[in-house]
Amino acid sequence: MEEAAVTDTASPKLDARIPDGPIQDRWDNHKFDVNLVNPANKRKYEIIVVGTGLAGASAAATFGELGYNVKAFTYHDSARRAHSIAAQGGINAAKNYPNDGDSIYRLFYDTVKGGDFRARESNVYRLAQVSNAIIDQTTAQGVPFAREYGGLLDNRSFGGAQVSRTFYARGQTGQQLLLGAYHALSRQVAAGTVELHTRSEMLDVVVKDGRAVGIVVRDLVTGEVASHSAHAVVLATGGYSNVFFLSTNAMACNATAVWRAHRKGALFANPCFTQIHPTCIPASDEFQSKLTLMSESLRNDGRIWVPLDPDDRRPANDIPEDERDYYLERQYPAFGNLVPRDVASRAAMRIIDQGGGVGPLRNGVYLDFASAIERLGKNTIEERYGNLFEMYERITDEDPYEVPMRIYPAPHYTMGGLWVDYNLMTTVPGLYAVGEANFSDHGANRLGASALMQGLADGYFVLPATIGDYLSDWLNTEPVSTEDDVFVDAVAAVNERTEQFLAIGGTRSVDHFHRELGKIMIENCGLARSREGLEKAISEIKALRAEFWSDLRVLGTAENLNQSLERAGRVADFLELAELMCLDALDREESCGGHFRVEHQTEDGEARRDDENFSHVSAWEWIDVDTPQELHREPLTFEYVPPSQRSYK
Repeated sequence: MEEAAVTDTASPKLDARIPDGPIQDRWDNHKFDVNLVNPANKRKYEIIVVGTGLAGASAAATFGELGYNVKAFTYHDSARRAHSIAAQGGINAAKNYPNDGDSIYRLFYDTVKGGDFRARESNVYRLAQVSNAIIDQTTAQGVPFAREYGGLLDNRSFGGAQVSRTFYARGQTGQQLLLGAYHALSRQVAAGTVELHTRSEMLDVVVKDGRAVGIVVRDLVTGEVASHSAHAVVLATGGYSNVFFLSTNAMACNATAVWRAHRKGALFANPCFTQIHPTCIPASDEFQSKLTLMSESLRNDGRIWVPLDPDDRRPANDIPEDERDYYLERQYPAFGNLVPRDVASRAAMRIIDQGGGVGPLRNGVYLDFASAIERLGKNTIEERYGNLFEMYERITDEDPYEVPMRIYPAPHYTMGGLWVDYNLMTTVPGLYAVGEANFSDHGANRLGASALMQGLADGYFVLPATIGDYLSDWLNTEPVSTEDDVFVDAVAAVNERTEQFLAIGGTRSVDHFHRELGKIMIENCGLARSREGLEKAISEIKALRAEFWSDLRVLGTAENLNQSLERAGRVADFLELAELMCLDALDREESCGGHFRVEHQTEDGEARRDDENFSHVSAWEWIDVDTPQELHREPLTFEYVPPSQRSYK
């Protein structure tokens, strides 16, 4: 197999622009050092924001409030349908309302450790600093966070922490936060500073003289392809877990925006860092097309177990306490059921692989609330998780107040994404990536309740303070005209690609290829990876991609609503991204966080990092579909949280 080319670590492509000085002062000093755009000049600039989830909506709303002219794009019929609504459990912040020892530094420490020492310290510390302002901002917007008896906002625990720092709105925190951001966005739409384009999918980034100058979009209803120009482009399009086909992501979630940016020069960082969430409703058959996540917050009061005897097929409630294995409490007594997601998922999968799973397909473990109901009362559990319990019962026809839930590990979040510097700009000047679309804050594993924190931090507080550093260089210049050759060529390329899909005329549906890709990925680049499996996957993906371009069948035309055509473009990009994920996983000869190479584990099955050789960010540069991508490395240094073997025991 061809090897990827590796560049010198001093490559200017990876200038992270990390500020000097004590870590607690870096963000404040950086905000003072960057160039600014004064209020009167902001209205002279155009900014495009792609995606209207928490990161995109908050960024667009804040830009509009500051006075910039903004165009926001979403492929949904409403900005409120962004997948951020599915983040149910909560949002982290270091307020320390419970007075249990939390602080900005502890949140920083837990996040660096939880990411298995594969994230930049400076970015993570900034995230912890900004977290408290997010709570103030969203509370002022009217987000109905739960409150405790004294009137302060309530907190609960999440995996990877021994303090309670997670603010929540029952089991619908993401939905409520998105409504807050949507209201802020709608205010700017009404004020005329934001122009909102719904049912518009970005199909390419337009680059001129090395910088991003606009995008090409397709109207998903009429099929019209149009281009839009701006001084800067912001991608807030989420993650790529649907590369696995079955995932907790909404079925429309895709990687096209970031992948088209990658093909235009934006380096892609750590693509193999994907997260398997331990608390998903098990698949019921092999033809299922979507998985449903149950919030990690349930692990606060639910206890995870399996029968001690793998062959015990009795109903769960008939199995006595002394015949149950509460394996997380046994293996990780210090954290118990609240170990980080990667640890909990591997522990569950080991049991399932050994034949100890529960349920009709023996592909799950129990999440039991009997003890919590007995201790706290059913009313308290209903107040905390009632909507989640209702959702579970609707899907499974089992009442979790009466019988344990069944859960299993499933693809969920992606820590990899477009490489960005401290200002959140990619390697293409003028092109930014925020939220899950970038790689910056979580390392090799995201702690629960940190996705909402990062998305809102990037959108409300970080990017609005840093984007002026780039824009100031373009004062009193007009955006590149959409009549320019770069736009004309980009539109032509998008139309040509569309015609390619329609002209193949094969026999297989898009979903066939997506499902086959998912099987390859989950088997070989899922919870556990090996050299043999990854090399096999790369070979199979190349063969599947060749079959896709020769035997795909897309019905209909490009001039109207055509969901098969939409999915064809997304799956074509997934087929290329999947190969890079496997290549990255093959190159990273260590286990860390969500990346578990079976060749690199301790005697008791825990991840074994190789800090000497792999304490870096792997950033990949697109060359050509048939040419190995070029690998650039950004070294990671740890001044404040020295790398150590993660232990939650």
